[in-house]
Amino acid sequence: MNNICPVILCGGSGTRLWPLSRKQQPKQFSRLLNDHSMLQNTIQRIPLGTQNPIYICNEEHRFIVAEQIREIDTSNKAILLEPVGRNTAPAIALAAFMVLKENPDAILLVLASDHNIKDTSAFHKAVEHATKLAEQNFLATFGIVPTSPHAGYGYIQRGKAIGHSSNAYSVKKFVEKPNVAKANEYLKSGEYYWNSGMFAFKASQYLEELNKFRPDIYQVCEDATNNLIADLDFMRIDETIFSECADESIDYAVMEKTSKTAVVPLDAGWNDVGSWSALWDEMEKDSNHNAVKGDVILESTNNSLIYSENRLVSAVGIDNIIIVDTPDALLVADKETVQDVKLIVEKLKVNNRKEHLHHREVYRPWGHFDSVDVGERFQVKRITVNAGAKLSVQMHHHRAEHWIVVSGTAKVKNGEREFLLTENQSTYIPIGTIHSLENPGKVDLELIEVQSGAYLGEDDIVRYEDKYGRIDS
Repeated sequence: MNNICPVILCGGSGTRLWPLSRKQQPKQFSRLLNDHSMLQNTIQRIPLGTQNPIYICNEEHRFIVAEQIREIDTSNKAILLEPVGRNTAPAIALAAFMVLKENPDAILLVLASDHNIKDTSAFHKAVEHATKLAEQNFLATFGIVPTSPHAGYGYIQRGKAIGHSSNAYSVKKFVEKPNVAKANEYLKSGEYYWNSGMFAFKASQYLEELNKFRPDIYQVCEDATNNLIADLDFMRIDETIFSECADESIDYAVMEKTSKTAVVPLDAGWNDVGSWSALWDEMEKDSNHNAVKGDVILESTNNSLIYSENRLVSAVGIDNIIIVDTPDALLVADKETVQDVKLIVEKLKVNNRKEHLHHREVYRPWGHFDSVDVGERFQVKRITVNAGAKLSVQMHHHRAEHWIVVSGTAKVKNGEREFLLTENQSTYIPIGTIHSLENPGKVDLELIEVQSGAYLGEDDIVRYEDKYGRIDS
């Protein structure tokens, strides 16, 4: 196992799980099924004895990834930041080039960050089978043993058994998402698996096949990893170089072309949790087949999912309904039409509404804030600053701010003055005054911020110093 380097792909927007999943905090960073996020659950099911993982994400999500790794007290080999999204073939190539600098025999275990797998033991056994195939220079993919004629997944048709067991097969062909009738044929045949998008192969073998079929992608990724830039916990990819890369999935670029593919059947309670009905499938149910999370009271309600983040939600006399309540948006949908939630997200984008972009509670590298109230020329936020964290030294052109400490200790710079504030103490920061906020203590700092002015947008920030590298030009 010590040759295995997990590569966790942290991209994706999860629009069908709106309003919980949003662009700035998609489903892989949400706590859908337990007290950990989908990403954290993925990390925790990695087999013991492997190398520290490589995480691949975009600039926007970098601090969320770093914080969620820190929360579960684990380590990483690198967090690679893609300056632009170019799909899975280039992303995996970046990781392959990187690990080969240290270990020519490294095997990549490529995992999505937003899948649920119930049977960890079965998953580990499948990884063992895939690893043995990788050692024989196969490009192994995990084929999910189907439980229904699902028309939302791509399929893999198996060929002959490899060796003398039913643990691995050659791949006869990859199939695009079928209609329901065709999917039913696949299910009855017993020869088809759902395409999981998870893989195991030698880094060197993957790059050899990529160079054979897509030398353009190979060359761009090689050049990009020769120009990596270290930045705090992150490794930055040169944007000028990587922007020239083609946008291509690993299936199209390599897996459908190479003769070295193998499929390992995986029967481990897998679900990509791609919709609210899929989440309902995964959650525990009451005697009326309702899945509930949060403060919920039901009467004469059946086969439904009710998800509440911070207040009481009650339902009477409904059946087969999805209700998702967040502080700034409420979704009510028939369980049979939840795939169309993404159409609501598109309408939010067209209407320039922020609800598709972020939650009322917004995460930053130093902590998070909740927009408690907003009106004409004022906004109230509840701000949490992590122990030891510091906001940037900054200034606003259009707003003044009033800070009141609720708990903890604040180290404040307000113009020429620098001082400490504790519970029930406050300070006023006029428009145009350079200021900063820091938590020098060992516990979280909680404060209320009241903003007032003609413009209260988050882009009215001029940064002069920032420990997280967010300096304005």
